[in-house]
Amino acid sequence: MIEYISTNKQAPAVSFQEALFRGLAPDGGLYFPTQFPRFSAEEIAALCGQSLQEVARRVMQKWFGDEISAEAITRIANEAQHFPIPLRKVGGICVLELFHGPTLAFKDIAAQNLPRLMSYFLLKEAREITLLVATSGDTGGAVAHGFSDIPNITVYVLFPKGRVSGLQEQQLTRVADNIVPVEVDGFFDDCQALVKQAFTDPHLSHLNLTSANSISIGRLIPQIIYYVHTYAQLCRDNIQFIVPSGNFGNLTGGLFARAMGLPFSSFIAANNVNDAAVRYIETAHYEPGETIATLSNAMDVGNPSNFVRVLELFDHDYEAVRDVLQAYRVDDAVTVATIQSVYAEHGYLLDPHTAVGWRVAADHGDPDMVKVLIATASPAKFADELQREAGIVIDNSAEMAALQRRKARKVSIPNRYDALVELLRR
Repeated sequence: MIEYISTNKQAPAVSFQEALFRGLAPDGGLYFPTQFPRFSAEEIAALCGQSLQEVARRVMQKWFGDEISAEAITRIANEAQHFPIPLRKVGGICVLELFHGPTLAFKDIAAQNLPRLMSYFLLKEAREITLLVATSGDTGGAVAHGFSDIPNITVYVLFPKGRVSGLQEQQLTRVADNIVPVEVDGFFDDCQALVKQAFTDPHLSHLNLTSANSISIGRLIPQIIYYVHTYAQLCRDNIQFIVPSGNFGNLTGGLFARAMGLPFSSFIAANNVNDAAVRYIETAHYEPGETIATLSNAMDVGNPSNFVRVLELFDHDYEAVRDVLQAYRVDDAVTVATIQSVYAEHGYLLDPHTAVGWRVAADHGDPDMVKVLIATASPAKFADELQREAGIVIDNSAEMAALQRRKARKVSIPNRYDALVELLRR
């Protein structure tokens, strides 16, 4: 059985089930596998042409087969992968569209798998949990909809006041009764800090707190699926992934796929001006920065939690990281110009996050490799922003209308831990 240890190395190894529900290790570290299950060369060759559901089943069987029955894994793979992940050629770039789920963002993929993984164990034990989530925009909506009406689970979603798009806020606040949207007067990093503090607070142990953020190993592992799915579609060993990166869960999923044996040798992290990873690649020193608000708001993360998992994967060896990973930054002005130029030249509309990735792919991608850009969100999520900044009109009325069946509601709190504790204790 695969066990999981803390990146801080001060907590005992645990099973997947325990890591799944703990979220954060007792010492404040992130859970990391003690070993990586691997696909053999024959198993990798056999992936070619397989369906998304079958790829998901094979990935999850490798990770969870010792703790979840084969029948349940098949059911979870089939139920959670209920929307397509197309790979579309645009110009000289392959765009992996991860935004065809219920909230139009890549977070839907993990957020559809995670509640089903949790439900498997909860139904066996007949117990209740409280899910605590911080979001910079997309995670919260995906989690809110993925966990809607799931019995025995209450979800608190913390999001930064005034720093999510109009559609993102609608998706965060028009949710089922078991979801509590919490507007925090601060940045995403503040929301994330509140969540982390709650997880290590012994006075809240009675709530059975767990996480659905990318700090959760149970949300991270399903992100491996779409990288393996890309290989199944291309069957090439010269794929270069360009990944718009904020909290680095997305890119870490790709690196985990590589650690499973997939022939992926090159990744590029595309950052906005929140560029802690870029500065690490440039200087060999990791220094978190203050969060800066940008148009690509879901990437506004000054201290990306998952970067510690990236470093752990390479044993904190800077040169080993550099052999596989590059990182570049793009500011808002260039992001807007990229959206406009790609739309004019190719008739393809990018959301601001994918536009950051496109610019990096175009400027820094290897021409000898198949460049695969991870498209993280639908432009429909940013209709107001794209019209205001790029002059491009998008009709997202259908998406907005679909949300109107639930009344909008939220709880607003100051950026103080005692305010969060008071809310959780109500």
